[in-house]
Amino acid sequence: MSLDTPIDISTDKSKLNLDFLHAELSQQYWSLGIPRATVEQVIANSLCFGVYLTESQQQIGFARVTTDFATFAYLADVFIQTDYQGRGYAKTLIAAIKAHPDLQGLRRWMLITRDAHNLYKQFGFTPLANPGRAMEITQPNIYQTP
Repeated sequence: MSLDTPIDISTDKSKLNLDFLHAELSQQYWSLGIPRATVEQVIANSLCFGVYLTESQQQIGFARVTTDFATFAYLADVFIQTDYQGRGYAKTLIAAIKAHPDLQGLRRWMLITRDAHNLYKQFGFTPLANPGRAMEITQPNIYQTP
């Protein structure tokens, strides 16, 4: 895959631009209105992947994995800034996540997506094999509740 502008992907949390992340995440359908303090907490408690333009080190994307590093990983908050979408950066990001040495040999990966099924299928994700076994508690508008 050839990217039109080279990128770096890093798990160094000190490189993350919290203002950028909060601004972007608070506009995403899955985290609309998320408070900055919540963004800071999820970063502190997740394996985070920042996506940066190589030349300027401007952050253009993000993803995080919540994991026990032994059996389970939940992929969340995956995005590439709108101006940089459609250029292969998301594929490069997901490939880097799946190749991360601390995430090998896991029994189960999970994620939830509204519209990126084709992206994730390329990396082995499938619909639940036994959806009747899965359960959830969901509060989709939690950040809009006073």
